[in-house]
Amino acid sequence: MAVKDRHTISTEVYDLADSGESIADRVKEALKVIEDALDMYTPEGVSISFNGGKDCTVLLHLYAAALVHRSPPSTTPIPAVYIPVPSPFTELEDFIKDSAKVYDLDLFTCASSSDVPLPVESVTTGTAIPTVLKQSDDYIGNLALTRPVGKARVGGGMRRALKMYKDKYPQIEAILIGTRRSDPHGATLTYKNRTDAGWPSFERINPIINWSYSDVWTFLRRLGVPYCSLYDQGYTSLGSIYNTFPNPALLVPDNTPSDMFPSLVTLVANDPSAMCIAETPLAPCQPKAAEDNNLGAFTIIASDPESTCAAEPSLEPPELVNGLSSDDTLGSFRVIANNPYTVCLAEGRPVNGNGHVKPPPQPPRYRPAYMLQDGSLERAGRVSRAALPGMA
Repeated sequence: MAVKDRHTISTEVYDLADSGESIADRVKEALKVIEDALDMYTPEGVSISFNGGKDCTVLLHLYAAALVHRSPPSTTPIPAVYIPVPSPFTELEDFIKDSAKVYDLDLFTCASSSDVPLPVESVTTGTAIPTVLKQSDDYIGNLALTRPVGKARVGGGMRRALKMYKDKYPQIEAILIGTRRSDPHGATLTYKNRTDAGWPSFERINPIINWSYSDVWTFLRRLGVPYCSLYDQGYTSLGSIYNTFPNPALLVPDNTPSDMFPSLVTLVANDPSAMCIAETPLAPCQPKAAEDNNLGAFTIIASDPESTCAAEPSLEPPELVNGLSSDDTLGSFRVIANNPYTVCLAEGRPVNGNGHVKPPPQPPRYRPAYMLQDGSLERAGRVSRAALPGMA
């Protein structure tokens, strides 16, 4: 993971804010909110909440730019807090560690020694899902319920995590958060919101509150900002491994023709569900016909001349009918060698309606997150574990 130095980051971000590009106003707005927070609380009194997601990755890049843009520039380690979800993705945690190094974060991870998870991870059902996705076999969110993952109670884990952070770093008065308007509980937030009564006292700063899903990806890709690899695998919103799946809206359709036939092997049996086993010899070879045209124990039956059909002798000479073995003698297999004592090994393969062998099933493929056209489907891959068959 390679990230440019803070001075280069600052130059590129502020140049983008002053450009005429569509994302410029959003960048300028976010930078103004960050600068106001730094003026009020100083860099020593401001922290950033960083969990490795796309939104806080945008925020971290903006914050690094704003710190250097100040006079005098702030180049000390950046205070940051990470509040993990239960059972996070390994890829996400690796990205957080890498980001902490390249952005020089003074990262505090709120971990508990008890068996009760600190964070709260809940799933909302407010996302409007198109009917076409609901009717798809690949859609897994149609029974999603709103409930926390693991043993965490709503609000309790987050409150305890922030108390741990406040006790450890009492000088921190404000925390930058990557919440957007479309996020759960984000609709009524403003640029600045105090924590509720009974919570540790922080000013919550929301610089990208007005950004859309597409704004996030425009910024990341325009400036080449590194992000978690899960987003290139079809994930659009990250949480626990128990409730986060690739977004069904990004599923790549299977365009394999139903009558597609394997490229190297040919059927040689009366039973269309049987296929000859082919193997590649150590060196390219061509069968040499003897003077009597006897090809010995095998003949090439594949389109690739380097692939040959494995064969084994039958126990008894078959009864030949018009040069072929009868079904009663050799079962479903035909003799494919000049030697009638030789039969081809075969194994069953699923067939389609045309009697052709079906290609082996392939794992589903998903387009990357930035290709999602409808931002309202951002959380379509997030479901409750209780809603999945066999996991209630």
